[in-house]
Amino acid sequence: MKISVLSENYAGVYTRAEHGLSYLIEFDGQTILFDSGQSDLFLENAGKMGLRPEKTDFIVLSHGHFDHGNGLDYLKHGNLICHPGCFTKRFRGYDRKPIGLKNTKDVLSAKFNIITSAGPYTLGENAYFLGEIPRLTDFESKSTSFIFENGDPDFVTDDSAIVLIKPDGLFIVTGCGHAGIVNTIEYSKKITGVNVVSGILGGLHLKEINLQTHETIKYLKENNVKHVMPSHCTELPALTAFYQNFGIRQIRTGDILTF
Repeated sequence: MKISVLSENYAGVYTRAEHGLSYLIEFDGQTILFDSGQSDLFLENAGKMGLRPEKTDFIVLSHGHFDHGNGLDYLKHGNLICHPGCFTKRFRGYDRKPIGLKNTKDVLSAKFNIITSAGPYTLGENAYFLGEIPRLTDFESKSTSFIFENGDPDFVTDDSAIVLIKPDGLFIVTGCGHAGIVNTIEYSKKITGVNVVSGILGGLHLKEINLQTHETIKYLKENNVKHVMPSHCTELPALTAFYQNFGIRQIRTGDILTF
């Protein structure tokens, strides 16, 4: 398995950065573009890396935020998989700044074969889009800074992830992890029937060293997760806790991760 980091919050030596996320996943003979960042930067960086993200089996959108899906504007076609709630109008709570997708479902349908699924969707024999992730823990997804157009709180229920079944266990790729990585892992176990977790990569939406961060680290240790790679929206205080417990390294654009 190979995962190439096309867009991230931190720049590599030869690749630029933005607030956003995009990974190119090569697994079991398939290529999956997971998110597209907020601009065409993922294509620029891919070109420098000798990659062609416009030629993939699937494009998976983790959730309907601009920094994960506005880069779709720069692709011409493909099979786009996402939760049906991805196209909702949504805003930042304190200033009502729009943070949803630039384009509507109708606009994107003109060039993509859009497959929306609230439940798990099979991407391959050993690869699944999770769909809507049940939120069962008592320490994750308990507050939100986002709102819908009518002012109601937006808990980003469309947040999803990809789970890949490897010989050494599950590998889970998240966009922002709004549902909580523990909820995401537990649902991955339920969907696949596999209880061993090899690794996690992606945004964990952890901001502070708080109860959620402590409980997450405790869970990952108890499950003997070998590869722990938080990125994107995992902020410095939480990252320091992960470094102290797992010796993580910073994920940057241009990184090529092999497992």
